[in-house]
Amino acid sequence: MRMYDLIYKKKYGVKLTKEEIDFIVQGYTCGNIPDYQMSAFLMAVCLKGMDMEETTDLTLSMRDSGETLDLSKIEGLTVDKHSTGGVGDKTSLCLGAMVAACGVPVAKMSGRGLGHTGGTIDKLESITGFSTSISSEKFFELVNKNKMAIMGQTADLAPADKKIYALRDVTATVDCIPLIASSIMSKKLASGADAIVLDVKTGSGAFMKTIEDAVALAEAMVKIGINAGKNTSAVITNMDQPLGFAVGNSLEVIEAIDVLKGKGPSDLIDDCMALGKLMLMSVNAASSDEEAENKLKKTIEDGSALKKFADFVEAQGGDPEFVYNTDKFEKAKFIDPVLSPADGYVSKIITDEIGMCSLILGGGRETKESEIDLSVGLIINKKYGDKVEKGEPLAYIYSNDKEKTAAATERFIKAYSFSDNKPDPVKTVFALVSAEGTRYF
Repeated sequence: MRMYDLIYKKKYGVKLTKEEIDFIVQGYTCGNIPDYQMSAFLMAVCLKGMDMEETTDLTLSMRDSGETLDLSKIEGLTVDKHSTGGVGDKTSLCLGAMVAACGVPVAKMSGRGLGHTGGTIDKLESITGFSTSISSEKFFELVNKNKMAIMGQTADLAPADKKIYALRDVTATVDCIPLIASSIMSKKLASGADAIVLDVKTGSGAFMKTIEDAVALAEAMVKIGINAGKNTSAVITNMDQPLGFAVGNSLEVIEAIDVLKGKGPSDLIDDCMALGKLMLMSVNAASSDEEAENKLKKTIEDGSALKKFADFVEAQGGDPEFVYNTDKFEKAKFIDPVLSPADGYVSKIITDEIGMCSLILGGGRETKESEIDLSVGLIINKKYGDKVEKGEPLAYIYSNDKEKTAAATERFIKAYSFSDNKPDPVKTVFALVSAEGTRYF
């Protein structure tokens, strides 16, 4: 078997066998196939595509390129949740506690963020003492004890994806659904959960800008999961504005805690409920939407989700008092308003530009070596459809550097558009994708 022949076949849209795909993935991972040939293959996939069987074979080959996590030591069925990413997306922090408080084990592997804010681990490390540097044995022990634990993602999990993604990033082959779907699902399948729930974002702050593209990606990932024997489902959610009001690491943790205290923003709560219901039903912890929703709401009303989060923080070395008293979080030196340049209604927000404001302030990483300032970020004061008067605060910028404040303020204002008439309301959740098909709301 030669790589040249396989590139040639895919250039003309010929379907590849499982053995041929394994040859490509494993050969590139171990260094037998050079970058220039893999680049040619990835471009051929972008131009000619892959069918569902090929995409599944690619995913499983990437999954099997390294270690897979065996969760059999955890009592009960486990569920994992993944988001394709967005601005202000802190749902994992809320959902983990809510679902665990319903008695469902949440065993999550997370990484650090590269972009406008940190990843889940970075955010949690704004709590003094918190650590995800735990052994697999300790991880299993904590999940069995508390129904919730998060550990750092090992470098040996789907190493083929890491190497292929780095090449895609510099060869203009990122925006291809078979390659995106296999990248995400190879890591999810290697993580070992019994069920997988996906939050696929769409809009100006998401990778998939249109609902149609988001649905196509979700359908591909759900089919991969089902083909791999996992109960897999997805929701398509709105990222045409930041999720919630907080953007920035510690600010997002505080807002997640507010949700657990029953006072979080409505769009964030709606997102959590849509995902949480799927998580419970996917492992038979609820038999209907209504039952699942009632269980999740009860964890907020009776305080069990908040206590679960505090217990989780304490079990991993963090100070649980941060959960009950968010004044303990480190504060930024400066809090400055971003004043509206016009009267009217907020008619459009270029959401990824809001994320860039957080990056400018130091809340994210431009490279893997970048240091994150966990205290900086933004609190949004006016969102889509809100009425605003000239000079009224659109947001508040939390910063430790006045020059960065000025740069973020200028960029923030350019991200907002206004109209004289109130725009039509928008949904938080657009569609559900499952084994039964796609249902739009």
